[in-house]
Amino acid sequence: MAFNFGAAAGTGAANPTGAFGGFGTTTTTAAPAFSFSAPTNTGTGGLFGATQNKGFGFALGSGLFSQPTQTPAQSNQLINTASALSAPTLLGDERDAILAKWNQLQAFWGSGKGYFNNNIAPVEFTQENPFCRFKAVGYSLMPNNKDEDGLVVLVFNRKEIDIRSQQQQLVESLHKILGGNQTLTVNIEGVKTMPDDQTEVIIYVVERSPNGTSRRVPATTLYAHFEQANIKSSLQQLGVSLSMARTELSPAQVKQLLQNPPAGVDPIIWEQAKVDNPDPDKLIPVPMVGFKELLRRLKVQDQMTKQHQTRLDIISEDISELQKNQTTTMAKIAQYKRKLMALSHRTLQVLIKQEIQRKSGYAIQADEEQLRVQLDTIQCELNAPTQFKGRLNELMSQIRMQNHFGAVRAEERYYIDADLLREIKQHLKQQQEGLSHLISIIKDDLEDIKLIEHGLNESIPIRGGVFS
Repeated sequence: MAFNFGAAAGTGAANPTGAFGGFGTTTTTAAPAFSFSAPTNTGTGGLFGATQNKGFGFALGSGLFSQPTQTPAQSNQLINTASALSAPTLLGDERDAILAKWNQLQAFWGSGKGYFNNNIAPVEFTQENPFCRFKAVGYSLMPNNKDEDGLVVLVFNRKEIDIRSQQQQLVESLHKILGGNQTLTVNIEGVKTMPDDQTEVIIYVVERSPNGTSRRVPATTLYAHFEQANIKSSLQQLGVSLSMARTELSPAQVKQLLQNPPAGVDPIIWEQAKVDNPDPDKLIPVPMVGFKELLRRLKVQDQMTKQHQTRLDIISEDISELQKNQTTTMAKIAQYKRKLMALSHRTLQVLIKQEIQRKSGYAIQADEEQLRVQLDTIQCELNAPTQFKGRLNELMSQIRMQNHFGAVRAEERYYIDADLLREIKQHLKQQQEGLSHLISIIKDDLEDIKLIEHGLNESIPIRGGVFS
């Protein structure tokens, strides 16, 4: 069964050997932990030599995802493990069965030694053995950064507040560890809090060439330099416990990781984990062995949840502030509209007076006469009782009546309970049904009366003829 407890962290890459071109061989002196006092650096070399092996957050170099060919020693180890779990011959009596159960318990737990033969050394049970039950498979997000981005992650055993307060000293110390080259500039991409009072710092180094252009040092090159023994010890003096290159995996590397189950993981479980992957393009299955790893992933997920909640709180505050600003802005817009209308009327009045003064003493022109006729016609239409003015007066009176009734209704508000309202509706319905029944009876009686009258009208002439 595959589980997803959050992003897994881990590194692994082959330790590069030999001198690194741009940074040179570094000799360091002791410095107090996390003081960011730069060690003394000496050494020369060409600028940025050959690219070293790539480091990933999936422990490629540690053999976690590699499945080497079994050697005779490994075959003997497997045989000894099977003997310790099924048929130990240490005591030669029924106690060997009890010893076998004890060895099985140790193998399931992933700790202890399994004794099975007096002439053969006991088997060492670790959590990587295939019988360990405290393991599962989770999913980690694959990095999507290019090698050209030059991002390298440094994990410090310090709190985030300490890192941020001494960030400039950290940059200077890292620059001196890189050889103090004036063409190199250390930049911090981001700082993030991690569980157990650790802090993740993402850095990149910019190299300036003599012709004025600049480029980022590739992440694998910078990581390879940090993995050198003397440089690594200098970083440890600064409080660095882990470093990794944040680069994406190539399709061939992803295929290799998926095809080879990690050590101690059942191939069937590994295949099921690949099938259950919710997003194969972004996530990759990783093993989780032991409660310690599970606890670490839970802490990471809890930390990310807190960060997301903090970000949501900030967004909520921003939205509230934007809503307040929107309300204020809408009020100002309405105020400016009223002011614009008033200014427009004043401007029109000024233009009218100016035009009157400009045209004073001149005879009325033809276009002005035509405009006057049109205005008189519009005025007559508006003043006609059956035209717009009458309708406008009627609308105004209706609006006043609605406002009056609305004010009265606003003062007199009655509230009826829902159950009472339901009973009233039921009672009125019954009354309506009773009235309908009475109406139907009356109609039937009227029809009967009509029939009687019709019969009487037909019988009277006949009787008159008999007695006449």
